[in-house]
Amino acid sequence: MARKLNTYQTSLGFFDLAVAAPSMKAALEAWGADSNLFHQGAAKQSEDPDVIAATMAAPGVVLKRPVGSSGPFKEHAELPTNLAGDNISKEAGGRSVRRKPQTQPEPVTDQAAERKAAVAFEKEQERRKRERAKEEAVQRKERERRQKAIDKAQSALDAARRAHEKNASDIQAQLEALEERSQAEEARWETERTRLEAALRRARG
Repeated sequence: MARKLNTYQTSLGFFDLAVAAPSMKAALEAWGADSNLFHQGAAKQSEDPDVIAATMAAPGVVLKRPVGSSGPFKEHAELPTNLAGDNISKEAGGRSVRRKPQTQPEPVTDQAAERKAAVAFEKEQERRKRERAKEEAVQRKERERRQKAIDKAQSALDAARRAHEKNASDIQAQLEALEERSQAEEARWETERTRLEAALRRARG
């Protein structure tokens, strides 16, 4: 059964964020927050009727507006035109002085609208799950492609190393055979030289 939605707000980076979700946990997941912003005092349940209306029109979709501004929340918002911290602080401070206490919005009594919004939120969640699944499939294919390339390169390197080791072994065997021939030739020559020098001495004698 679809759960009733509430509107939650926070500020991340250059934007204020708002989303209609069934729970604080669901809102944190929609924002991609890696910590509990509600426990840190950086997020809250919104009581602004305009913000509630905007998020309920797009349940589960994270809406944005430039941080510190009072404009409407949109799915695609532009960056703040004035990023100077002092000016933003002054403007925010000025608004906080002028702002009238907000009244608690009257509870929505249209149960059909609540169910419709909750169903829309679940559809948005399913859409996000499908997108994440597609992204994970692409990443998995990329990892498999990269691993195949690594395996192929490693196989080529191993084959080249084996060929080199065989060639080096053959050359070493040839060098050892040549060394044996050289030593045999030296021994033969030493014997022959000794014999011929003795014959020469006898002829001179």
